[in-house]
Amino acid sequence: MTKVTDVVIVGGGMIGAATAIGLAQLGLSVTVIEHSPPQNYCETQPLDVRVSAISVASEKLLERLGAWSAIKRMRNAVYTGLETWELDDFITQFDSQQINSSHLGHIIENRVVQLGLWQQLEALGNVEVLSPARVESFERKDGHDSFVQIVLDSGDVIDTKLLVGCDGAHSAVRQWAGIGLSGWDYKQSAMLVNIETQTPQQTVTWQQFTPAGPRSLLPLPGNNASLVWYDSPQVIAKLMQLNPVQLAQQIRQYFPERLDPNFTVVNKGAFPLTRRHANQYYAENVVILGDAAHTINPLAGQGVNLGFKDVDALVNQVAKALGSNQYWYAEQVLAGYQQQRYKDNLLMMTGMDAFYKSFSNNNFPVKVLRNLALKMANFDSPIKKKVLKYAMGLG
Repeated sequence: MTKVTDVVIVGGGMIGAATAIGLAQLGLSVTVIEHSPPQNYCETQPLDVRVSAISVASEKLLERLGAWSAIKRMRNAVYTGLETWELDDFITQFDSQQINSSHLGHIIENRVVQLGLWQQLEALGNVEVLSPARVESFERKDGHDSFVQIVLDSGDVIDTKLLVGCDGAHSAVRQWAGIGLSGWDYKQSAMLVNIETQTPQQTVTWQQFTPAGPRSLLPLPGNNASLVWYDSPQVIAKLMQLNPVQLAQQIRQYFPERLDPNFTVVNKGAFPLTRRHANQYYAENVVILGDAAHTINPLAGQGVNLGFKDVDALVNQVAKALGSNQYWYAEQVLAGYQQQRYKDNLLMMTGMDAFYKSFSNNNFPVKVLRNLALKMANFDSPIKKKVLKYAMGLG
């Protein structure tokens, strides 16, 4: 038997689940296909390694989707300050009070955000989540009104007017639609290390640049923090082989002195740094969002926030089409989504690349100029406030 649904979303992670809720709230029938459901939450579980800095703009979207309260009931760490430097006397410090805000964002485990969204999905009668489930094939059916037919590994068949790819950087939806990519590898990897500290829950996230790459701290709930160590793939591979005591010794040697040395390593993980940008975000009856459309250097923690901006833009475009009795899945509607998001995503990606390349250059005059720039950026000014609002997703 073939099932018919308005929207099929491949990928039930944070971006896919948010998209499903946003489109379902417009009255569309939605089916989500996810190969691996998230593990249920328990407050005694160790903190996951994969976390995200959820901006104020993303928080507002999650509130509108009805998921924020469920997320907050689990665990998160609010941060009110952001600091970056290379040399100790040339630091840039941002604080939420500079723009009369209570906070800059929250550091939250990806799984916690996903679970909060899934709880909302379960409350919607026009959403069906198929998990665990995998797609075997896609096929476009042409006729008076074209659609996409999806065959699952179970043998079930689903026909849909709009296929949404939220299936990550190696998106099968994007590849099937014939959407090309541009990008490169950064020849660096990032190591994530969860530590338990003697310091109470922190409220400032910081990052120091070194010739080998940045060293960062993200606050986590309680006496915990997430460290991010950027370095060559070879160095990161060696660090991943160390036991917790050995790794802690290396962290104490290579991280800034402001890190409390009285900590223990709890968990670790690593991933390569890549930049990928789809040549376009849509095809006939197909649209892609989040990592399926773009992957960015995680330097400023903007990856998931760009994805949530994609969700907001797509839902708004579909809502406008529905409100004016247009075909909400038509290419001109999807083109409107792309027009709203493509340049903004490209601007953020290019800005992060410029920042990254500037601090990767060990030329002495360049080093002097960038540290003077950080020093100048620390003075309160309209530009500083604008940068801060943009980092919060409000610019």
